[in-house]
Amino acid sequence: MQSTTVPGQWTTFDWWPPVGWWPEAARDLLVPGPCSSATFVLPPSPASVHSARSFTTGALSAWGLGELIENMELVVSELATNALRHGLRLDDAHRTCPVHMSLVRRGPLVTCAFTDPGASVPVLRYPGPLDTGGLGLHIVESLSHRWGWSALAPHGKIVWAVLS
Repeated sequence: MQSTTVPGQWTTFDWWPPVGWWPEAARDLLVPGPCSSATFVLPPSPASVHSARSFTTGALSAWGLGELIENMELVVSELATNALRHGLRLDDAHRTCPVHMSLVRRGPLVTCAFTDPGASVPVLRYPGPLDTGGLGLHIVESLSHRWGWSALAPHGKIVWAVLS
């Protein structure tokens, strides 16, 4: 499958965090400090959420940011679940486009970012008292300094959250 993109525009097929990447909407949070990143591909399986949490624990421990593990694991669980549940396309043309997870450290801040090929956009829901789901993005919002999403070409999106 051939895709046409504008130079500097990432697609869901090739997005990996380039050196120095940070969500544009959170650039005002940046402070000087060490930079590093780690990326993981999530297979389309419910076990991938557990794997994403384990990957997060390992990366944050290696970076000496153990104090972030508990909150980041919750955020990663919610975003991974959403990417796998709502972001994967079931048609044959895009079956090979996986969910990518990246952790990007810039000083004391860490962004977790998920790319998926889906067209649905993340929206805060206000579920009723008897609903069994719908609070995931509220958890992300309450634990992060900022979260958001951006469209990727020719389809798909990146959903991110910044914690410290």
